[in-house]
Amino acid sequence: MITITVEGFGDIKLELDRENAPLTVENFEKLASDGFYNGLTFHRIYKGFMIQGGCPKGDGTGGSGTNIKGEFLMNGIPNKISHTKGTISMARSQNPDSASSQFFICDADSVFLDGQYAAFGKVVEGFDVLETIASVPVTQNPFTGEASTPVSQPIITKIIVE
Repeated sequence: MITITVEGFGDIKLELDRENAPLTVENFEKLASDGFYNGLTFHRIYKGFMIQGGCPKGDGTGGSGTNIKGEFLMNGIPNKISHTKGTISMARSQNPDSASSQFFICDADSVFLDGQYAAFGKVVEGFDVLETIASVPVTQNPFTGEASTPVSQPIITKIIVE
């Protein structure tokens, strides 16, 4: 179990699934325990899709300095977790083994991601917080041109591993 505390929004509690994504859970828990996520933001928000955080640069271009193997079917690893509302999953580039520290939480069912991204847990409390964060005003992302950059990025105060 982990708790993500977001300044001014509240807590999101998630249950992690070590059985389906052991490397991903280990990586996430280590970063959280080391305080890596403290003070970082949710830098990318698509209402009705997902909220994304964990970038030390705050713009989606950074990571922890270590990449992990992508635990999903397209990468040869079975992972039974479906990207339904409340699923936490690792963000990555086109390289299937490029996940590092960035993660996203689905704000809606996004099963088209199944088999392509390493889902590793589910929200068990705080859906209201997830929905409130997903509803913050956004502006154009300078890299993608899409409206996904929060006008004021929600700050992750801390992530606690319980």
